[in-house]
Amino acid sequence: MSIEIKMPALSPTMEEGTLAKWLVKEGDSVSSGDIMAEIETDKATMEFEAVDEGVIAKILVAEGTDNVKVGTVIAILAEEGEDPASVDAGGAAKASTLEPTDSQFKGSPAPVDPNNTGSEAKPVERTIEQAEDHGRPADAGAAASGSAAPRASGDRVKASPLARRIAAEKGLELSAVSGSGPNGRIVKADVESAKAGGQPAAAAAASAPAEPAAATAPAPRPAAIPDIPHETAKLSNMRKTIARRLTESKQQVPHIYLTVDVQLDALLKLRGELNASLESRGVKLSVNDMLVKALGVALMAVPKCNVMFTPDQLVTFKRADISVAVSTPAGLITPIVTEADTRSLSSISTTMKDLASRARDNKLKPEEFQGGTASISNMGMFGIKQFEAVINPPQGMILAVGAGEKRPYIVGGELGVATVMTATGSFDHRAIDGADGAELMKVFKELVERPLGMLA
Repeated sequence: MSIEIKMPALSPTMEEGTLAKWLVKEGDSVSSGDIMAEIETDKATMEFEAVDEGVIAKILVAEGTDNVKVGTVIAILAEEGEDPASVDAGGAAKASTLEPTDSQFKGSPAPVDPNNTGSEAKPVERTIEQAEDHGRPADAGAAASGSAAPRASGDRVKASPLARRIAAEKGLELSAVSGSGPNGRIVKADVESAKAGGQPAAAAAASAPAEPAAATAPAPRPAAIPDIPHETAKLSNMRKTIARRLTESKQQVPHIYLTVDVQLDALLKLRGELNASLESRGVKLSVNDMLVKALGVALMAVPKCNVMFTPDQLVTFKRADISVAVSTPAGLITPIVTEADTRSLSSISTTMKDLASRARDNKLKPEEFQGGTASISNMGMFGIKQFEAVINPPQGMILAVGAGEKRPYIVGGELGVATVMTATGSFDHRAIDGADGAELMKVFKELVERPLGMLA
């Protein structure tokens, strides 16, 4: 019997994705563990593995297809002994989405497949997106468009189990609801936008007595591209997510910025001595490794800054997991150095090198870039003197580090020249008061200027 391969839910918030690339073609044999496709979600690009053995009989969704909903049949696998040419894709092609529910994801940190297709997915890329509430927004526009005509009472009504349950609770007659899913299938959004008795909300509004139209703002128009030689690239789901999440951060999180100048000479001297002693072990500490350690220790010394804000509670973490900004060809990623406050500098260095290397190769696991209690972004290698970083919700702060440079500086009570860097902390003012943020910056400065304190 043939097996339907469906679009999996690769994260708790995934509702649809892009079938970026097929790595098999019709007629290919696959075995358990073979990678069949790459699927791009709002969180990452994932490798989709086969668990069952068989022959790819039909590919129903072409590579490059956007907005493929979770549960949509994307291919048919013919089992051993079955003639792939005899597989009927018609019924499979008509299969539609399975509505994921919250219960499928609660307490499940790993990606899951709610459709039980027997296939798994491996993450190979990242996004800065943190945990979000799961839920599918109602698509009133799709319902209003009437993508499927109402069915006669004797016809079979195609609807997802979740849509049927919601319809029963609302007293809806499904035969009068227009389906916006594949092949007119009724999904959750359709019944949520319909009124009791089966009449779609849009249709009910159309049959109501006419009222003066309320003034509405025109939809934003796409930016006009100047008549200048150029090239365009389609936004990836990851880039769209980065844009959305950072926009939400600046719009919804009240940022407060606190800046200090930090003398680096003592830290640079200690780094040289430690690297000389670690050379035989093949370890070479970077300045950033030591700053990650300093931030971790500072957060534990000022726990009011090692927090996360939620609508009804303030979460204070008992360890410092530092998300470190790394630039990759696909975009910015923040792999996490866990327990940065208690790790040795050599451990931070080797861990960071491994994470950064795998981040650039798109080989990080979700738990290696999702989470963290605070972030650090260092642009000193580009010669940037000072900048203000955008907080990565739901974290409460991020530290922006500029370049170290020779500057006039008060050394030992006298004006001299020292190696100085500027560090700016961005704090979520809902969770962190200015005085607490100032205390964190003070402790961080002291640890960097007297670095033996972070090793004690």
